[in-house]
Amino acid sequence: MTPLVLVHGFMGGGAQWDAQAPLACCRDLIVVDLPGFGQNADMAPIDSISGYAAWVLAELSRRGVHRFDLLGHSMGGMIVQDMVRQAPDRVHHLILYGTGPVGVLPGRFETIETSMARARNDGAEATARRIAATWFLRGAADLAYAPCSDLAARAGLPAILAGLEAMRNWSGEAHLPHIASPTLVLWGDRDRTYAWPQIETLWTGIADTELAVVPGCAHAVHLESPGLFNRVLERYLTRTQ
Repeated sequence: MTPLVLVHGFMGGGAQWDAQAPLACCRDLIVVDLPGFGQNADMAPIDSISGYAAWVLAELSRRGVHRFDLLGHSMGGMIVQDMVRQAPDRVHHLILYGTGPVGVLPGRFETIETSMARARNDGAEATARRIAATWFLRGAADLAYAPCSDLAARAGLPAILAGLEAMRNWSGEAHLPHIASPTLVLWGDRDRTYAWPQIETLWTGIADTELAVVPGCAHAVHLESPGLFNRVLERYLTRTQ
C-alpha cells in the first residue's frame, strides 16, 4: 500500500505523530522533522515554504520514497501544497489538515509581525509554549499540551523567525485549481488559527476534494481526539485507494 508521509507544522516535529502509530498497521508511516525543528533543531532553518518543500522532497528521495500519500498540518499544509506544485506525479492522495492557502492569515490570533516581535522580546522557549497553548481548545490545561509544548520549545529563535518569515511570504491560492491529487481537507471546528473561510477556500478551490470537520477540537485534532482523527484518515485512504 502507498506510504503516508506526515509533515508537521510550525514549531512541531516528527514526535507529535506518535498517536498516529495505529495507522502503521496498514501502510508505512514516514515522518520528517523539518530543519530547525524537532530532531533536526540543530540544522539551519529555511525561510521559505518552497524551500521547505524542496527539502522534504529531497529527503524522501534520499530515503527511497518516490510516490506517496501526503499529509501536512498547519505550516506543513502549506509545505505539502508546494510539494504538489513542485512534484505533482509523486503525490497520490493529499491531506490538508488545519491549514490554508495563504501564509498571512486573516483573523489569526495575532499578526505574524506581532509573533516575531514577541519572539525577540520573550525568547524562543516562552514563545513556543505560549503559541502551543493556542493549538488546544483547553489551552495549557489539555493533557497533550505539555509534550507538545516541550517539542515546540526545541526550536531556537532563528527557526521561529524563519518559519514566520516563510509563512508571511507564501500564497498557494493561485495553484489550487491545478492540484490533481484527490484531496481531503480536515479541520477542527474550534481552530483559532485557521478560520472557516480558509478551509472553505481549500475545499472549493481543489477539484477532487472531500471535507471532514471534527467538532469540539481546535488546531491539534490529532492530539485532542487521536482516535477519531485516525479513523477519518484510515477510512478516507482505504476507501479511495
